Amino acid sequence: MLLSFVILILGFAALVWSADRFVFGAAALARNFGVPTLIVGLTIVAMGSSAPEMMVAAQAALADKTDTAVGNAIGSNIANILLVLGVTALLRPLSVSSGILKREIPLLILVSLAAWFIVSDSQFSLLEGSALLAGFVVFLLILMVIAKKGGAEADPLISEACEEVPNDVPTSKALFWLVVGMVLLPISSGYLVDAAVDIAKYFGMSDLLIGLTIIAIGTSLPELAACIAGVLKQEDDLALGNIIGSNIFNILAVLSIAGIINPSSIDANIAGRDIFIMLGATLALVFMSLSFTETRRINRLEGGALLAAFVGYMYYII
Repeated sequence: MLLSFVILILGFAALVWSADRFVFGAAALARNFGVPTLIVGLTIVAMGSSAPEMMVAAQAALADKTDTAVGNAIGSNIANILLVLGVTALLRPLSVSSGILKREIPLLILVSLAAWFIVSDSQFSLLEGSALLAGFVVFLLILMVIAKKGGAEADPLISEACEEVPNDVPTSKALFWLVVGMVLLPISSGYLVDAAVDIAKYFGMSDLLIGLTIIAIGTSLPELAACIAGVLKQEDDLALGNIIGSNIFNILAVLSIAGIINPSSIDANIAGRDIFIMLGATLALVFMSLSFTETRRINRLEGGALLAAFVGYMYYII
């Protein structure tokens, strides 16, 4: 069991690192071949933060662990709001701009309701997975339209993604890191899922529970680091935009993988419990963000409430 925990931790570290190297290499290579910064930023770079969740979902679905893949997507969304946003707001109150209120939050509500509709019958079909993936493509196209109308600064998700596109990277170096990432991503995610399954069996945990807890928290750690870095730089829009963008990606790009690779029935607890926790966390974010003034602050008291809710949820399901 100790070996499984060591493999799990090393798997998480290798997964996050290889995802970063893959995104760096792919973005630099695309830039060197003349692909516009906007397109590189909104595809390769923007998906980078969800790459660990995507690889874990794919590996779990291939191993006939659809509950783990679905639990990873939904659990990551819960962790992003209750844990990541809670800790971030405790460190420093977050200002919510009117742009995020008008664009990102309504879209987050829409895709969250779509996720509820899909899992409500405890069945996940190929058609539903394909519909989510189509929605992901539409989402990227919407971001591109917004960017072309108002520039990269028109939206925090767009500006952050474009700023992270690497410049002046030799093609050989870009290709090297792309290959390294492509090789290590499936290997690290495979070891991670196998170790998580071993731990789950030892403690009598279900496939769903391991996805909601260990894997979801682990794959949300990069968002936590990014958000803490954002608030320390007083870039509240980027920190909050990272959380909202990651949740949208998790539903459209990560959850869809489970339905496409391994359509099947799913644990009834997802429809009867966890999806409502995700919706509740999303509504809490909306409530805390609403204001009749230009900006609204998510304060430390609200951050503490979110974090307490996360601890209570973990205690309840475990």
